[in-house]
Amino acid sequence: MIREFSVVIEKDEDGYFVASVPTLKGCHTQAKSLDVLIKRIKEAIELCLEVEKPATTEFIGVQRVAVSA
Repeated sequence: MIREFSVVIEKDEDGYFVASVPTLKGCHTQAKSLDVLIKRIKEAIELCLEVEKPATTEFIGVQRVAVSA
């Protein structure tokens, strides 16, 4: 069975790409390239699914919000 998950990808101050899956608690990984990151997050998702059922929330999107600092 094929399942799809929304993955949030950010780039940290050291240049690493960081991926996390909002519907799977603690499911995240990092890598120096996007190709390696995608491979690693797929592995992380598979491992998380062995021990956890995904949350029933639906990821809608990301919105930038500006505030005075």
